[in-house]
Amino acid sequence: MRELDKSSSIATTRRRLVAALCAALALAACSKVDHGNGDSAAGDYEVLELRYQGFSGMVSVPELAEDLGYLAPIRLSYVGNTISGPQDIQTVVTGDTDLGQAFNGAVIKLIAAGAPLRAVVGGYGIDAKRWAGFYVTEDSPIKAARDLIGKKVAMNTLGAHYELMLKEYLSRQGLTSAEIAQVTLVVLPPVSAEQALRQKQVDVAVLGDILRDKALERGGVRALFSDHELFGELTAGSYVMSKRFLKESPNSARKFVEAAARTIEWARSTPREEVVARLQRIIERRGRNEDASLAKYWTSLGVAGKGGLLSAGEYQIWIDWLVKDGDLKPGQIKAEDLFTNQLNPFAAAQAQ
Repeated sequence: MRELDKSSSIATTRRRLVAALCAALALAACSKVDHGNGDSAAGDYEVLELRYQGFSGMVSVPELAEDLGYLAPIRLSYVGNTISGPQDIQTVVTGDTDLGQAFNGAVIKLIAAGAPLRAVVGGYGIDAKRWAGFYVTEDSPIKAARDLIGKKVAMNTLGAHYELMLKEYLSRQGLTSAEIAQVTLVVLPPVSAEQALRQKQVDVAVLGDILRDKALERGGVRALFSDHELFGELTAGSYVMSKRFLKESPNSARKFVEAAARTIEWARSTPREEVVARLQRIIERRGRNEDASLAKYWTSLGVAGKGGLLSAGEYQIWIDWLVKDGDLKPGQIKAEDLFTNQLNPFAAAQAQ
């Protein structure tokens, strides 16, 4: 009798374990669906969260893509702000973020140094609406390139877009490498550049987009030259991902690129007033103690390629410059090895 009771107890315990296991599996399955906003398509993606850094007072392409619903079921995970493209993509190398954006010259330098990165879609650029100028005060004695020798120029970071723009301008105006080296570069947060210029702490300040237009509204400054005058329309910066992420999470990476591409075209084809209103709502909702009114100065993303498609020429410009400046050796890196358009849905249409 005791043996029968013992057998019955073991059977009951087994049934309970099986039931508990089934319940646990069901709960796990439900949790997976919930993490993807209840979308069954969530199972198609290796990761449902992309870590990124933001820019104070600005809405990035990924943030706009998420707000438009193009990124769903994937969500963004904000890890903080950055003021520097090179720093932003370095966090991708260290694994602290999954994506980052930087000037193409900075992307080249980091990859040439051995960083396992690939550019996957355009992020920003230069056009007639979106450009940055090198500004002096109205009463400044600086009128030409040679006047910059011995002067201080404020920019957001070194080794990126604005430094190469300045050197390109000085070189085109006939200054030698030795003379260019006498121009002092001062790193300042973009929001502080105008004040530093007006207070004579620096002689020249780079002002772009929102900050440029606000400074022009106040008056008392004039442009020495602009990046648009130097290069015309050009995708100047791109989003990068690590090779490891692209290999281990190809579907999630493709979803990000598709969302970014759609967002770029949405911004290009949507009336400016509608874009500005959405940008303001995004800034207000995210609660980062920012001034949402800055969005009213938005004009364009400046991305040249359809859907953010990248081209070898946009990288070759900076490869040539870096070779000329001694940062790269001739033939050290090829433009085609820096980026991929394979994840971009507009690539097929371009090929046709």
